[in-house]
Amino acid sequence: MTTTFKISNLDRDTADNFVSCVHWTASKVDGDFSASIYNTQGFTKQDGVNLIPYADLTEQVVIGWVQEALGEEAVAAIDAALTAQIAEQQAPSKAVGTPWSQA
Repeated sequence: MTTTFKISNLDRDTADNFVSCVHWTASKVDGDFSASIYNTQGFTKQDGVNLIPYADLTEQVVIGWVQEALGEEAVAAIDAALTAQIAEQQAPSKAVGTPWSQA
């Protein structure tokens, strides 16, 4: 299973097109089971990113910004959390219902 990062939106200043916030998701699929996380990553002009003209940005470039800002440990933790979500779906540790209504 591979974790896939996607960019869902960018917040930018219209005066200079500086991207101040990236809305992103990370997801993982294993057959019929899937898990995802939604979050945002803020940037300031002091961060030293966003030096590419807005019109020339690609999703891969922005994903790189997000992953660099998060750091390797956080990216690994996201991957582990998605794997855990899928494992819980595959073998639930909790259930609901009543014994008299089960077939």
